[in-house]
Amino acid sequence: MSTADMPAPTAPKLPGAAPKILIVSAPYYHHVVDGMLSAAQEILRQVSAETTVVEVSGAYELPQGVAIALAGTQEFDGFIVLGCVVRGETDHYEFICGSTMDGLMRLATDRAICLGTAVLTVDTLAQAVARSHESGANKGAEAAVACLKQIALKRKFQG
Repeated sequence: MSTADMPAPTAPKLPGAAPKILIVSAPYYHHVVDGMLSAAQEILRQVSAETTVVEVSGAYELPQGVAIALAGTQEFDGFIVLGCVVRGETDHYEFICGSTMDGLMRLATDRAICLGTAVLTVDTLAQAVARSHESGANKGAEAAVACLKQIALKRKFQG
């Protein structure tokens, strides 16, 4: 089944208070990331989430953006990261994608944070657009659902 054939995501049931979510966005490909941001925010509205959106310069800075927020005084129940890396003619793509995803996974596991990730790693801009449009599957919406499911799981085990 292709991504386009998947049903539109909906927010899961979430026990407890409305969650506080930080969305860290790398809008280098703004038309792609804006589509994912809009879809993520629509999912978060379904659970009356309080959201804060911040921008970093690029995908490589996404883990740093989350880490800076974790070191701050504001507390968040979950985090969503949005970005896009399009393969070019050099190895830069490999380094950026690997480092970004490794950094995000380390944060998620080492700090036990609830993280939804929509960092598109694609060969063409057309592939990115197909994964960020309002119609069909949208990776921003999927990241929001993933974040909310992690929050529900954390609340189940931590009360």
